[in-house]
Amino acid sequence: SDKQNARIEHDKALLRVMTALLKDDTELFKQFSDNEGFRRWLSDAIFALTYTEAKV
Repeated sequence: SDKQNARIEHDKALLRVMTALLKDDTELFKQFSDNEGFRRWLSDAIFALTYTEAKV
């Protein structure tokens, strides 16, 4: 589905951003890498803010 594909691309982009932040904010990256609950919360929150379904 379009939403599922968007979520996959979103998660890839979020991982790239978090990896880029590694040098500037190691604690944020550590939480993202080590804390499944935090990673899921952050990913869900950003996806909800950025994804809009096409109105047909």
